[in-house]
Amino acid sequence: MSSWLDKIKWNSDGLVPVVVQETGSLQVLMHAWMNRESLEKTAESRKAVYWSRSRQSLWTKGESSGHYQNVESIQLDCDFDTLLLTVKQEGGIACHTGRHHCFFMSLVDEQWQTTEDILKNPQDIYK
Repeated sequence: MSSWLDKIKWNSDGLVPVVVQETGSLQVLMHAWMNRESLEKTAESRKAVYWSRSRQSLWTKGESSGHYQNVESIQLDCDFDTLLLTVKQEGGIACHTGRHHCFFMSLVDEQWQTTEDILKNPQDIYK
């Protein structure tokens, strides 16, 4: 096992949360989870590989949509329990809803409002 992986404080499920930020714009694109294997694959390939908690399997971001995330940097926070990936987002769409990023709901007057347009219909992305 790699000593750099041993520095991470994995949760009881063997996962670590990951914040994904776009190079250049610094927009936070999404939040995801990684296990040791997905982080190793990400570091080796420089393509973002995450752990799907719902499917209980690895998934490469973009494998079904074509919207890959090319990893520029991997950073670990001061508590050793959260990662920050800086990525170049292919196709300009990081969210499975067809939006640029996953944080498209804003709290306005105690109501959640959609503040980002859909760039591409998800049915056209995930044929």
